[in-house]
Amino acid sequence: MTQTINRSALFNASCLALITTAFSFSIRAGILPQLGDSFGLTAEQLGFINSMWFLGFPISMILGGLFYHIVGPANIMRIAFITHTLGILMTIYAGGYTTLLISTLFIGFGNGCTEAACNPMIADMYSGTTLNKMLNRFHMWFPGGIVLGSLVSKFMTDSGFAWQAQVWVMMIPTIAYAVLFFGKAFPKPSVEGATSVGSNIKAMFSPVFIFLFFCMALTAITEFGPQQWVGLIMSASGASPMLILALTTGVMAVGRFFAGPVVKSLGQTGVLLGGAIFAALGIFMFSTVTGPMAYLAALIFAIGVCYFWPVMVGAVAQRVPLSGALGMSIIGGVGMFSTAIFQPIIGGWIDSDRATQAAAGLTGDALELAAGQETLMKMVSFPGILIVLFIIFFIWQRGSKPATSAAH
Repeated sequence: MTQTINRSALFNASCLALITTAFSFSIRAGILPQLGDSFGLTAEQLGFINSMWFLGFPISMILGGLFYHIVGPANIMRIAFITHTLGILMTIYAGGYTTLLISTLFIGFGNGCTEAACNPMIADMYSGTTLNKMLNRFHMWFPGGIVLGSLVSKFMTDSGFAWQAQVWVMMIPTIAYAVLFFGKAFPKPSVEGATSVGSNIKAMFSPVFIFLFFCMALTAITEFGPQQWVGLIMSASGASPMLILALTTGVMAVGRFFAGPVVKSLGQTGVLLGGAIFAALGIFMFSTVTGPMAYLAALIFAIGVCYFWPVMVGAVAQRVPLSGALGMSIIGGVGMFSTAIFQPIIGGWIDSDRATQAAAGLTGDALELAAGQETLMKMVSFPGILIVLFIIFFIWQRGSKPATSAAH
């Protein structure tokens, strides 16, 4: 029997769910100082609260991938709505540190459910170059939502709104996606065999999947590593960290919206290779420039990392179709785990470079800038390695065509 699938409604609901994820990232970042003041929290405690966001995300992504074909995307999104709502309400009515830890874990769990359900669902609704276009348009709402959420948080903070009022804003896209998803039919897997976890795992031992697995770890830290630290570094350079963040995420959102023609012209392998080259150039510029030139570096960096996440997910969907929803979730999960693992490594680089520059006689902003730029120079190694890997992938996959439909 042919399914009656309202693809437009399902896709729009997915985008609203990802906006919830983006709001939870940007608004929570915006209210962090207020949380510290309200509850008397140290920076270390605030750091542990933030880490719950990254912990809940991959856990639910991997669980969602494992049980996607048992419980279905509709139930996974119901879990997302419940955990998002619980996390938001627990944050608003938090009594202290422990409640904030648990509430952030719930929100992170809901965010991972969104990725686990919506990526394979979109892969089942579209095929070929349309799949790549729609995955990019879906993922544009993470940077796009960060821009929107950052502006909302800044406006409300500047206007004297309490931090609780800002958290309430996160309920708007949460309720909207729940309403849009309600009562809709969801697509079935588009390739036979994708519902078998055994087949999924077997496919994940293929050379292409293993190669993409390791590449995802590097594309994720290339994207999130500099963004996590560049604000602190650039604050001593004469450029505005908030404008750098807004410019970077804004360019990423626009680029993902127009991804269809780009991926069609260059192909997945060409887009990934080009992205690595631009990302390396952007990070190198961050490590050497100051003042207004930092905005040009942000533009080039954003062009580089713009397509990494959605095209990597699309490559798994189309080049390893039997890996199913589990394969897509594992790829997303390794991206988040990689980001978490590399953060203390990058922090260690900064500490070491600070000591080196202090020994050379630098102090104050000059010390912070020199140490930070030295660390960013080290980060160029991430996209540098990717350039080599994606040249190999480009040559390797030159004679093969991605599957026109994905198996999820």
